[in-house]
This record gives sequence, C-alpha cells and structure tokens, in this order.
Amino acid sequence: MHKITEKTLNDLELNKVLEQISECCVTGPGRALALKTAPFREEEAIMSSLKQTHEYLASFENNNTIPNHYFDPIHEELKMLQIENSVLEIESFRKIAGISATVNEHLKFFKKFEEYYPHLASACNHMELTTLFVDETGKVIDRFGEIKDNASEALYHIRKAMGMVRNKINQSFGSALSNYASAGYLDDIRESVIDNKRVLAVTAMYRKRIKGSILGHSKTGSIVYMEPESTHQYNRELDNLKYEETEEIQRILKALTNTFRPFTALLADYQDYLSMTDLTAGKAKYAASINALLPEITKERVMHFREAYHPLLLVANRKENKPTYPQTVTLEQENRIIVISGPNAGGKSITLKTVGLLQLMLQCGILIPVHERSSTFLFDRILTDIGDNQSIENHLSTYSYRLKNMNYFLRKCNDRTLFLIDEFGTGSDPELGGALAETFLEVFYEREAYGIITTHYSNLKMLANELPHAMNANMMFDRRTLEPVFQLVLGEAGSSFTFEVAQKNGIPYSLINRAKKKIERGKVRFDATIAKLQKERSKMAKTSSSLKDEEEKTREEARKMEQLNTRLKSKLESYQELFDHNQRMIYLGNKINEIAEKYFINKKKRPLISEFLRIVETENSKRKKESAAKKRSERERKEVIAKELEKKVAVIREKKKEEKKKKAAEQVKPKPRPALKVGDRVRLEDGRAVGSIDTIEKNKAIVNYGMFTTSVALDKLELVEAKKRS
Repeated sequence: MHKITEKTLNDLELNKVLEQISECCVTGPGRALALKTAPFREEEAIMSSLKQTHEYLASFENNNTIPNHYFDPIHEELKMLQIENSVLEIESFRKIAGISATVNEHLKFFKKFEEYYPHLASACNHMELTTLFVDETGKVIDRFGEIKDNASEALYHIRKAMGMVRNKINQSFGSALSNYASAGYLDDIRESVIDNKRVLAVTAMYRKRIKGSILGHSKTGSIVYMEPESTHQYNRELDNLKYEETEEIQRILKALTNTFRPFTALLADYQDYLSMTDLTAGKAKYAASINALLPEITKERVMHFREAYHPLLLVANRKENKPTYPQTVTLEQENRIIVISGPNAGGKSITLKTVGLLQLMLQCGILIPVHERSSTFLFDRILTDIGDNQSIENHLSTYSYRLKNMNYFLRKCNDRTLFLIDEFGTGSDPELGGALAETFLEVFYEREAYGIITTHYSNLKMLANELPHAMNANMMFDRRTLEPVFQLVLGEAGSSFTFEVAQKNGIPYSLINRAKKKIERGKVRFDATIAKLQKERSKMAKTSSSLKDEEEKTREEARKMEQLNTRLKSKLESYQELFDHNQRMIYLGNKINEIAEKYFINKKKRPLISEFLRIVETENSKRKKESAAKKRSERERKEVIAKELEKKVAVIREKKKEEKKKKAAEQVKPKPRPALKVGDRVRLEDGRAVGSIDTIEKNKAIVNYGMFTTSVALDKLELVEAKKRS
C-alpha cells in the first residue's frame, strides 16, 4: 500500500479522532502513540491492529478482564543504562520493577486465555517472562522506597552501629538536660532542634556555664541553643557513620544498575509493549463510546457501509442532545462511482466525509460506527479534494489549486484507489469547468477507480446516468418545509432547490421570477422534474416503511395468538387428564369402600381377596390398553410425519423434474414424434422398461411388458424399435 498523504488526513479530520482516542489512554507514551497514529502500509499490520482492538473491546463484556496496564515511563532510565558507570536512583528501580511486574501479569494472563484473545496474545508472546527485576529490586528496596538494612552485610553493620550511637546521643543529651535543668540554666522550653540535632535552650546569661558548642540563638537573643560537649562527640561519630552509609548505598545501587544494564533492550520492549497496549485499550474505549465494531474485511472490491455514522458528528451531537443520521453507501465493481447532488446544507459533504473518514480509520486500525453487516476492502490510496483549498502562500486561486490537485489524481488514480471530491468542477465558468470535470470523471471511470463526488452540475448528473457502472444519488429534501432530511437515496439525481432555498431565506418572489426568466426554460423544467421525483420517492419511502411496520405488527400479533392458543390447548388437555384421573380415583375408592364394608359384615377373606384381584386385573388391563394406544398414536404420528416428508420430497423432486423439462425444452427443440403402430417396441419417457404395443385405441396404447400389460397415452411413449414390416 502507498502512503496516504497529509492532505487527505487533514481533509478528513483524522487528527480530531486521534485526539479523542488519546483522551481514552491512561499513560503518557500511550497518548503520544495515539496522536502519531497513521494508516498502516501493510495489510497484515492493519488486520492485526483491528483484531487486537476488537478483542480488547470484547473483554469489556466478559468475565476474563484484561489486567491493568498502567506504568510509569522509563525513557530517562533507558538512556542512563546506556551510559557506562551510570547509577540509577531508587525511584528508577521501582519504576523498572513495576513495569516488569505488569508485563509478567500480562504474559501469564494471555498464556492462560490465549484461546479467547489470540491476537493480543501474539503481541506479547515474543517477550520473556522473568522475575529478575522484581526480585533484585525487592532484595535492596522496601515497599516504602527505602534501602533495606540487609541490602548488604556492610550496610547492616553500619546501621547497627548508627543505632548504638544514636542511643548514646540520647542518653548523654538526656543526662545533660536533666543536670542543667535542675541547676536552673535552661529556659522554660528546655530544648529545641537545629540541623536535625537536639540542643539545649540555655538562658543567655548562663551560656558560659555550659560545656558545649553554640549552634544558634533566638531572635531576641535571650536564648542560646547549645550542643552539650558529650553529645557533640557522639554526633561527630554519627556523621562519619552516615557518610559510610551513603557510600555503601551508592555501591549497592551501582551494583544493581550493573545487574540491569545487560537487559536494556528487554526493558525497552516492555515499555513499547505496554505503550501499544495502552493505545489498543484507548481505541477499544473509544469504540465502546461510539458503538463501533469491526466490519467484514473482504478480498473482493466491495465497500458496503450500512447505517454508518460520522464519528466526530456523533460525539458533538451527543453532547448537545441532537440526533445524528446514519447513511448507507455501497461501492462495488458494477457501481463504483456515486455522484451525489442536492441542496446545500443537505448533508452531501458529510456523507462524503463519513465514507472517507471511516475507511481511513479502518486502515489506521480503528473500529468504526457501522452496522454489523457492513463490509469493505482495503484501498492502496485515498485521494481527497475537499474544501476551498485556496493557497495564499503559492499565489494560487481556488480553481488553480484544484486543477493542480486533479493533475495529481490523474497521475495516481488506479483500480485500488478511493477518490472523494467535494463540489466537483466548481471555481470556474460553469460550462467550461463542468466540461473539464466531466472529462476527469470519465478518466477515473476508465481506470476503474472507486469514488464519491458531490456536485450541482447537470452534465455530471447526466454522465453518471449514462455510465453503466456509475450511479446518481441525492440527499433528500422536504419541499414543503424546505428542510433537509439527511438521508441518502441511491439511483436518482437530486435537485439543488436553488429557488426554493432562496425563497426560504427571504429573497423576494419577484426577484426569483426574474431570475427564472434569465435561464433556459428546459433547465428549470429539468430541475423541477428532479425535485418532483424526489418528492414522490419520499412519499413512497414513507408508505413502504409504514406498510412494513403494519405487516410486522400483524405477524407479531398472529405469533402471540398462536402461542396463546397452544398454551390454552395444553392447559385444557392437562385439566382433562386431571379430571379423568380424579374420576377414576373416586370410582376405585367407592369400590374399595364397598369391599371393606362387606368384609366388616361377614369377615370372609376369600371374597375380599378375589374382589381386590379383580379390581387390580381390571386396572392393569386398562393400563395395557392405554400403553398400546399411546404406542399406536406415537407410531401413527411418526407415520404421518414420514408421509408428510415423503410428500414434500416428492413435490421437490417433481419441481426439479419440471425445471429440468423446462430447461430441456428451452435448450433442445422437440423432435418430430414418429407415428406409433401395433407391434412397435416402446418405453415410457424417462423410463427404462421396454414393451410392445398390443392395441391402439383413442390415443391410448396397451403396452405388453411380458409379465403385465398397461394402458398408456401415446404422447407418453417413445419409440425404441419399429416393427419390421413385411
């Protein structure tokens, strides 16, 4: 694929889409990547990016949520690692450990759910899962960002000695504080802190009685802050230990830096992967916000955008609670150029930009807001000529600039090109500019390029009508209210509604009439005819829509009634069965009650048992009959189904035979039928058995097949062998 020019990106306002995507990213590198997004040059890269975004979007609706990908950038750390003998700061190691932990979590997740996210998994399967960065950082730095005491044996001993010295400092200072306070040399506040050292708050008049160093005084000079001499000795010892601690920490960090230095390339891969993941997540969030999806990408040169929305317009209108109207556009080999006409402010340019921007977004790996049954293919080039394009710097007029642009189109246009031209042919004399535009359009058509143009020129509308693989289209306009309907209608040119729009905007009717007289009568009639056709088309569309709605409602009501009828029938059957069962139980209960009463009177067991057995046998015989009836009804039901299937198969076969006969009749002229006579050997049409004619009566023949004879119409027989005549 060729590089799509910066002009096309600007004309279709891709940068505004990228800004909205960048706002959905959560990291600085991810936002930067979003703003730099451009159309891919390789088809494989386009499909990979689209499928990764599609999988990430799908993760929002299932339970297998993709792990968090946030990270702190390590650009400076990577630069430092490339410098020999450099030492990273503690925070840098924490960033590296954080990135490593995040990537490890992703690697484990995608290994587990590779079946759900195959393309996202493929984006990280080249990287190595290692705990080196997390483990080595954890040995040295704690979760609060401090160097651990056991980071090295030397540091452990230094900090242990520092703890002992601090205890001595506290003890010596506490002793001095107690002694001098009891002597009355200290101020009421007793002590303070200067340069992280505890000092005595000595009353100025007693400062010479204190053994120690003066470190400061109050603003009024009434208090002198002194460090006791015994404490001073320990503080010097502590300062020496602190210096040793700093040196040891620096040595530890340098060793850790040298451990990480060979893995600079791997860390760069980690950061690149998480940046790309952030971009993919941003695209997926943006897709969710505009109900975008991945249409079918085909090898065939067919673009079918169904119910396509302009994403920028959709977002802007949503903020203002305004409706956005989708468009359905199809470009294919048999209909590869669409010429859109109609009034200004009717939506022609938006329709053209919608198609161009959506195709551009797809080739940048961004999902688009269209119906799920949409499809398209990938273009090598997308060429645009939209807007005024007057070049002040190059001293070019609008028309000169457009001609220069057309020259570029002529050099680059081929059968893998999508061209989009707004207000084609304008900027010059209508007749001359229109003629040149017509010639350009013929060249684009001959090169089998795909394209959409908007125009008011009648000659371009007529050319689109004449070319077999081009089509007129118009943006519908309500002539009664003089308001645009924002609906694209394929197959007919649109009126510009020049005089109607002028009247709506307050131009006096007398001036409009004068203007009408200045142009050819045929032109006015042509424009009026187009407007009338549009009006009729609008009425038909509304009628068709209402009829479809009524039909759908009727079908739905019929379906509901059928379901209700089925439920009622089922309930009636179950109630009947329950009633029959209850009646049977009552009958059996009465019988048993009679037997029990007889036994109560005569105390005879034999009659009792015989009566019970008779009842049981009667019930079992009924059960057998019911079981047999059920089996019979089930068998009959299956037989009915089999017969129905056989009938359907027979009907289908009969239809196929009829179709074959029709085709044969169309392809082969019927041969003259020979006159059949008694004794001729014949067979039925499409039959194999051969017999001889015994007699012929009234266009019917008795055919003898040896084992049997049958009566067949003469026109159903074909001659196999004529009887030899003596």
